[in-house]
Amino acid sequence: MNLQQLLAESTARLEAASLAYGHGTTCARDEAAWLLLWQLGWPLDTDLDARAEEAVDSPRVQSVRELIGRRIESRLPAAYLTREAWLQGVPFHVDERSIVPRSFIAELLADGSIDPWLSDGTRQVLDLCTGNGSLAVLAAMAWPEVHVTGADLSAEALAVARINVERHGLQDRVSLLQSDGLAACPGPWDLILCNPPYVNAASMAALPPEYLAEPRMALAGGADGMDFIRRLLRDAPGCMNPGAALVLEIGNERAHFEAAFPRLEVVWLACSAGDDQVLLVTREILAAWNEHSGPTP
Repeated sequence: MNLQQLLAESTARLEAASLAYGHGTTCARDEAAWLLLWQLGWPLDTDLDARAEEAVDSPRVQSVRELIGRRIESRLPAAYLTREAWLQGVPFHVDERSIVPRSFIAELLADGSIDPWLSDGTRQVLDLCTGNGSLAVLAAMAWPEVHVTGADLSAEALAVARINVERHGLQDRVSLLQSDGLAACPGPWDLILCNPPYVNAASMAALPPEYLAEPRMALAGGADGMDFIRRLLRDAPGCMNPGAALVLEIGNERAHFEAAFPRLEVVWLACSAGDDQVLLVTREILAAWNEHSGPTP
C-alpha cells in the first residue's frame, strides 16, 4: 500500500464514523493526515502529494489503522491520542488534564494585532486561564522583553503548563500560579490575556464527545456563558496598571456578552474565525464602565 492509498482509507474511515473536529483540524482528511504523519514519525509539514506513491510497509500500515481505530472508538480529540498539539507552528504537550489549545489569541500574538496597545513600559503580562500554558509560551516568544505569568484554577492543568514552559526553555520568563480568577493575581499587570470558560449551558448540553472529553471547568461558563467573565470584568481594573489592556476571547458568545455588558465599549480584534471572537478593552474604559454601570447580575 502506498501513502496516498493509506491516507484515502484513513479519511474514509473517519468520515464514516461521523466524528467531531475542531481540536487542530476541521475535517476528516486533515485529521487523517495528522494522525498518519504522527504515527509514521514524519514531520507534520510533509508534502503528502510529493510522497503519494511512496510505499508503506505492512507493520506501519497496521499501526496507522490501529491509531485511526482508537480515534473512532474513543471519540477522544486526536491531540489526546498523540499527546501533542500545535499552535502557530509551535508544538505543545497536551493530555486530558488540560483543554486542547486552540485559542484565536494565538493568531493575534503571532500577527502583532495586540502590539499597538503595548508600550515601552509593558513588562508584566498575565495569561489567565492558561490551561496547558500555550498562550503564555507564545506571549513570551512574541515579546522577549516581558515576563509572563500563567494562572489557572486547575493544579492539573498547571502541571501540563509546566511541561511546556520547560520544553521551550522559558522557565526564567514564564511563571505559573494557581489562582481562582484574579484572586491570587493582584498584579499590577500591563496586559491580561484570557481565554476563559465561556460556553453557555445550552451549548454545553449539545457538545459532542470530543469536547466533553476535555475538563468541564475549562469550557462551562454558566447559563449564558458569562459567569467567569462577570467576575473578571469587575475585578480586572484593580489589578491593571494605567494604560493596560485586557484581551478576552468569547468565541461564539457575542450576543450573550453584549446582553450581559451593555454600553461597555470594546475593540473587536479580527482573526481567522471572524471579527467577533476576541475583544480588547482598556483599563480606563473598564474602570469607568464599572463605576457607572457594572456587570449585570
